[in-house]
Amino acid sequence: MKTTCATLILSLAAAPLAAQGTGYPSLDGPPSFDEGPGFAVLNPSAGTRLRTEAFADMIAESDVVYVGESHDQKFAHLAQLEALKILAFAKKNKVVVGFEMLNSGLQPVLDRYAAGKITEQEFLSQADWKKEWGFDFGLYKPLFDYIRKNKLKAAALNVPRPVIRKIARGGVGALSPEEKKFLPEKVEINHDPVYVAYLRSTYGAHGDNPMAKVITWDNYLLSMAAWNEGMGDAAVKAMKKHKGHAMLVIAGNGHVVYNAGIPFSVRNRAPGLKHLSVYTEDAEKIEEFRAKPSPLADLVWFVKHERPAAPPAVSTAPAGTP
Repeated sequence: MKTTCATLILSLAAAPLAAQGTGYPSLDGPPSFDEGPGFAVLNPSAGTRLRTEAFADMIAESDVVYVGESHDQKFAHLAQLEALKILAFAKKNKVVVGFEMLNSGLQPVLDRYAAGKITEQEFLSQADWKKEWGFDFGLYKPLFDYIRKNKLKAAALNVPRPVIRKIARGGVGALSPEEKKFLPEKVEINHDPVYVAYLRSTYGAHGDNPMAKVITWDNYLLSMAAWNEGMGDAAVKAMKKHKGHAMLVIAGNGHVVYNAGIPFSVRNRAPGLKHLSVYTEDAEKIEEFRAKPSPLADLVWFVKHERPAAPPAVSTAPAGTP
């Protein structure tokens, strides 16, 4: 396997680090250094930067790979795409790609789209993408295109947002029987202290929202657990349905961080699998991170974050003044 993966990324490994820092060749296309996520992957536990061959081998040897994202960041999605290319090559296209972006009730729509039976516009309409997810589909399109082109499987993982909101406000008891079908029978709360501290910080961030007054900490913790457990359960069911397939989970960084969200759920439900989690982070934070590593995931991939253009300066000079 190592020889195979090394061959796959030969052109990448041969490129100078300066070029790798700004982008690297697509694994199924000609070299191009002006696009792509760049390659700066650190192992927090060892405090070291990975070589491309080692990174490819770690993905190739895994049964489940989780690659997080900041939803609106193009290069985080391109990092996910490169991870998918490596995994698909290593597993001979026996891969299921699981998406947080679609709730599990939309699986039939996703199946039709992945199989090429409906057009992109039909998929966006039938999945109600704008309401269901809201972020620009163009950011995810390369992933879906790769799935369709290579005949990979895809899984809708998410729990509908109204279900999570109901749990946050009133607990699981507030759900209807139909809504409970999106959750596993048992929802386990991860009490890892580092993760709980992280959730505390996100709970506090809701302080300016009037709805925070009706969401207790216990229900908030339960809603986050239900969210991750629902997606983890859906991921395991997809792997059981497609036996012999590896899985790539595409989700927000908050569901990957500290291996405490979806990875925690999948590990508990499917023991014996080999997992690899990748957190994507702003490239501007790499030196700060190297000075003080944090166990955000098994690996941290630093990618360029695009920022909104600053609004044009408003001149206060009198009309006609240069």
